[in-house]
This record gives sequence, C-alpha cells and structure tokens, in this order.
Amino acid sequence: MTERIDEVMEICLLAGKLMLESGGETYRVEDTMTRIAASFGMSRSHGYVTPTAIIFSIEGTDSTRLIRISDRSTDLAKVAVVNDISRRISRGELTLEEARKELEEVRRAPMSYPLWQQTAAAALASACFASLIGGGMVHFFPSLFSGGVAFWCFEMVHRFVKIRFFAEFFAAFVAGGLVLLMVQAGFGGDIGKMIIGSVLPLVPGLAITNAVRDLMAGHLIAGLSRGAEAFLTAFAIGTGIAFVLSIR
Repeated sequence: MTERIDEVMEICLLAGKLMLESGGETYRVEDTMTRIAASFGMSRSHGYVTPTAIIFSIEGTDSTRLIRISDRSTDLAKVAVVNDISRRISRGELTLEEARKELEEVRRAPMSYPLWQQTAAAALASACFASLIGGGMVHFFPSLFSGGVAFWCFEMVHRFVKIRFFAEFFAAFVAGGLVLLMVQAGFGGDIGKMIIGSVLPLVPGLAITNAVRDLMAGHLIAGLSRGAEAFLTAFAIGTGIAFVLSIR
C-alpha cells in the first residue's frame, strides 16, 4: 500500500511540475493533482502550489512531498497535454504505469516550436502591432527587424544568465538601440510606435493574466508573486528603453 501511495504522489507531482513549469495557473495545478489522486482511490489529498514550489500530501498517511520549481517558461501545449492525460486518468483509461510513461514523454519533449520559429513569430507580431497602432507600412519592416533581433537576444541571454531581469533589460536596450539607428539611417518614422511594436513580444501578458486569475480564485500568495514578477518584467523593459533614450 505504501508503495502505491508513493507512486500516486510521484505521478501527481510530475503532472503538477510540468504544468507549473509550462505556464499553468496555480489553481489548475492543484485541481489536476487532486483529481489524479482521487482517480487512483485517494480522495483526501491536499496540494499547495506557489509559482516556485509544490507541496502535496495525502491525508491519513505520513507522505508529504515538496518540490522546487526553478525554471518557468511558456508552453501551453504541454499544459493542454497534461490536462488531457489527467482527464483520461479520471475516466479510468490509464493505469499508474501508463500515466507515468505518458507524463515522462511530455517531460522529455522539447519546446513546441524551435527558436527560429519563435523569433520569426515575435518579429511578425512586432511589425504588425507597430503598423496597427498607426505606424502604417513604413514601420513594418524596421519593427520586424528590431523586434526579431530583440527577442532572439532575450532568449540567448536568458540561456546564460538565469535572471530574467537582465535578459529583458538587454533585449529592450537592443530593441531601442536598433530603432534609433534605423531612424537615423532614414528607415521608419515615429520612434515611439516602432519601439512599442519592437518590445511587444517581451511584455508579460501571460504572467499578468495568471496573476489576475489566481487572485480571483483566492490564491493570494501566488497571484501577488506572479503580479510582482510581471511588474519586474515591465520595469526591466522600461528601464532598457529609458537607458537608450537617455544616451540618444
């Protein structure tokens, strides 16, 4: 019996870790772990989730586990896959071993899209947004270039420096610097609209959304911490742009 409890807890924690690392909300993570435990006959389980840690226990046993979450990214495809696995477990379609195998496959799977595709999407989003806010086609290609380079720089710096603040600051600095250089060279027009479009892919939209949803769900600590993370990201972007403009 003890061995089975340990196996269930490991599956619950693995599912929760995958969802939290991929950008899932804390209340969704808690609900998923509780549902998986209940599906394997352990209805009295408790999970406490913050953006950096998961605590999970099963009532009536001596088993309590804590795992740290050190790296978080955005991969909503993994969140959807883990959510689908938990629902199949709830319907009784997967055994313990099958569930573990599928979750391990999700864990080993690479990001949904390679870096070049993410960079291309970020560049296109920057160009389109700069055009939509009144810049027109004259700002499309300069914003396409500066937004793509800024996003690529963010990903590269973040791989070597795990503090996101510095990666976001550097990416915003690069975006602002490229915009100024292109305007001085005669490409583009409105500096403000081009800078706004270039830094759009760096804006913490998912963090802000999750912070609000966690607060509305009653997860005050998680909501406030995610909100603080979003604020620091916005501050880093603003600081990078302000630094460029100050040395203009």
